[in-house]
Amino acid sequence: MADEETQVIVGLEVHCQLDTKSKLFCGCSTDYRVDGPNTHVCPICLGLPGAMPALNKRAIEYAMKVAKALNCEILNESEFSRKNYFYPDLDKAYQITQYDKPLAEGGYLEIESDEGGEKKVRLTRIHVEEDPGRLVHMGNVERGKYSLVDYNRAGIPLIEIVSEPDMRSPKEARKFLNKLRATLEYLSVFDSEKEGSLRVDANISIKGNERVEVKNITSYKGVEKALTFEMTRQKNLIRRGQKIARETRHYLEARGVTQSARSKEQEHDYRYFPEPDLRPLRVKSWLDGIDLPELPDARRERFMKEYGCSLSHARTLTGDLRLANFFESVVAPDKAGLSPLAATWIADTLIGELNYRDMSLDRFEPAAMTGLILLLKAETITDKSGVEVLRVMLDERLKNEPAETPDAIVKRLNLAKTAGDTGAITTAIEEAINENPKALADYRNGGSKALNFLVGQVMKKTRGKADPGELNRLLIEALKKREV
Repeated sequence: MADEETQVIVGLEVHCQLDTKSKLFCGCSTDYRVDGPNTHVCPICLGLPGAMPALNKRAIEYAMKVAKALNCEILNESEFSRKNYFYPDLDKAYQITQYDKPLAEGGYLEIESDEGGEKKVRLTRIHVEEDPGRLVHMGNVERGKYSLVDYNRAGIPLIEIVSEPDMRSPKEARKFLNKLRATLEYLSVFDSEKEGSLRVDANISIKGNERVEVKNITSYKGVEKALTFEMTRQKNLIRRGQKIARETRHYLEARGVTQSARSKEQEHDYRYFPEPDLRPLRVKSWLDGIDLPELPDARRERFMKEYGCSLSHARTLTGDLRLANFFESVVAPDKAGLSPLAATWIADTLIGELNYRDMSLDRFEPAAMTGLILLLKAETITDKSGVEVLRVMLDERLKNEPAETPDAIVKRLNLAKTAGDTGAITTAIEEAINENPKALADYRNGGSKALNFLVGQVMKKTRGKADPGELNRLLIEALKKREV
């Protein structure tokens, strides 16, 4: 636990784009990236005089689904308000949102804390609002010559999820966002692949000091990086005896720093008042008709019980809907036999190889992974050869080359384990010992690392095909003979 005087306090305001086909108050398409700028607009989402908004029922149902999954209380009556401020991408000069009567209040989301174990991050509220348009800056965002405005995004339905300041580090904030993203994807109300689908404003302070709001964070990694920079900046100010100003700062992702934007606005600056063109919402009776799918926590427990996954592997596999579905497809032919091995290889090896290539899981089919796991389970290949086979399969798909089966790759590259071929292994052992006299001397002097080093050298010579158990037995026998 951090020292009381330097304890970090973090709260998040997360804007999530609901994956509806039409906007919140009109029938315009939410596919704002197609057909060019300012083409998916109408008098309603442009805020032209006399245009009357009509509420999208599906958007409210999606918002209620999220509220139910996050253990919130749906209010008997909620209300839309006008939030008045001027900005070039806000065509009406006000935003239709919810203020003192949100759709839902309370609730919580469980995350893994920095100290280990589960931790509840409380939620303050969930409210529904419309998205403004977007600015397209020509050149550098700070010193560009001019900006263009695209109103295709204006009116897209958002929910804002506001947390209590219960997080104690940038890492916990990122864990909260990852868990929230996974929950939204499981609910099928959110598409994380869409640009701008999740945006974050973070409030951070050092206990006993003013809080700072950091805006313009557009990625999950960016949240942790922005908060880490801001945490360090504030602690350095305190160390030098300076006061922390209550302000809004922007995160400049390219430079990894926050920059002062303005003093923090107060609620009265927005001159909220009830939206006169929309009636109050009374939708609590809809709640019983909203069914929830299996959510990440429930799926994690099932993976541990049904497949024998460890807690860490179950967390990793269920933290992404596509990964969880991929794992279940891989082990479907033989749940009892393949599960533990598949969990280890997918969670520990496959994810790392995909990240290294910046490659989407969608480009790799479960059947190919199942074939590899079957070879490993049958001990046809070693773990080292398994990694080589996996890399070949991923590279083939990345380059859009014809995809080989794992068996074909093993045969083509001669990667089958050399179990029983003690002659080849013995020869490789003798060569490794003769080429590394220092390792032999270290082993004689009780150096345990020398044995591992020599195992690695033999594996190189056999291209990872030697059976690990047989290799260790033969190597120890050879080393003992050298001691005589």
